Amino acid sequence: MDVQTRMIAVIDDDIRVLESLVNLLASFGYKAESYISAEQFLGSGGLSRTSCIITDIEMRQMSGLGLLQHVISSKSAVPVIIITGKRSDKSEAFYLEKGAVGFFRKPVDADALLDLIGSVCV
Repeated sequence: MDVQTRMIAVIDDDIRVLESLVNLLASFGYKAESYISAEQFLGSGGLSRTSCIITDIEMRQMSGLGLLQHVISSKSAVPVIIITGKRSDKSEAFYLEKGAVGFFRKPVDADALLDLIGSVCV
């Protein structure tokens, strides 16, 4: 699948972060859809047309970790990248052990994110 046909779902309840990530991805030729909650994403049927998920960990209802667990329990092979702006005692290793393919603190390192997307989001 080439870069133009890959769909990346970006899920974050912070509109500024959501818009900036979607714009970043679009500027590198990716098709990205934005969602303000995990529930909105799942309710849209987005999982079936998504090649990669970037999700905030802290959201109002279902957390990014809850979404990651849902993706895994549904036997989907869609890779999930976790982002957070909150201080936490949980490390990158914690999220990787739970099944995420990457973990970034905000502000997200755009180059590192794009490198990861290029290697795992197919």
